[in-house]
Amino acid sequence: MKKAEGKVVVEEKVIHFMRYRKPLGIVSLVLILLGLASLATRGLNLGLDFTGGTAVEVDFVKPVDQETIHTDMLKAGYKDSVVQYLGLANQILIRMPPQVGGDGSIGAAVEKAVNTDPANPGKVKQVDSVGSEVGGELYTQSLLAIALAIALMMGYVAFRYRWKFSVGAIAALIHDTFFTLGMFSVFGWPFDLTVLAAVLALIGYSLNDKVVVFDRIRENFRKLRKADVVEITDISLTETLRRTVMTVATVLLVSLALLLVGGPALHWFAITMLVGLFAVTYSSIYIATAYALWAGLSKEDFMVKTKTEVDARP
Repeated sequence: MKKAEGKVVVEEKVIHFMRYRKPLGIVSLVLILLGLASLATRGLNLGLDFTGGTAVEVDFVKPVDQETIHTDMLKAGYKDSVVQYLGLANQILIRMPPQVGGDGSIGAAVEKAVNTDPANPGKVKQVDSVGSEVGGELYTQSLLAIALAIALMMGYVAFRYRWKFSVGAIAALIHDTFFTLGMFSVFGWPFDLTVLAAVLALIGYSLNDKVVVFDRIRENFRKLRKADVVEITDISLTETLRRTVMTVATVLLVSLALLLVGGPALHWFAITMLVGLFAVTYSSIYIATAYALWAGLSKEDFMVKTKTEVDARP
């Protein structure tokens, strides 16, 4: 690419992103359909915040097997308990339906049930309880929060840009949301309030990333009069690539820090951000921008119309 800045000609290598938009679009569609199928059949592994019940965190001296702990819980009379690792192989989270009694008695009963190996004792670190009605209400409100966030973004983009961009941006936001939720459904990761907060943060981050790209495309459509539509799009994406890389790297470092030292409370928040970063960066190029091209984006969409003559009145 050559751009004249005064009398200086700047040479920049253009990355032809749009060359691969059709095959990658098909891949995106397949992944989203798989995610939706998993959400429809398996649903989300709702955390204690949404389902209600009791969650007990147990730390062991050495790594333990989930099946062994589950068997110990069955022998103790807890038939519907769910056992999963919490970060490390010696950290176990046991989820159960609402239990009768205080948190102290439940914790003591669970600790007694799982301490079957004297060489590897376990100690209860935390007990959390949430009522089922509160959990169901939180789940409904979380879905409404996601829908409201997407709807508000739709209104903003439709007001600021051409409809070809606005529809593409909304398609990308929906892609990012369902891709992330689909990953949680496929792998059975727990979905709780911290994950919901991360999804809402990703929706805002996703829109910001697409606004930067759209602004550069609009600017280049008015500056590069002789280039065709695909070339202008590739130039714009190339010019915003450095900013995208720097932004992603910054958020990536923060997310990794939360994952490594943030503890169990922020573990799945960090995982959500890491998964969502990939989806957001990808969708800005191959969902939002590619849709605008598919919808027939042209130079006429950005031409400023001026009134050259005044209609004479009779």
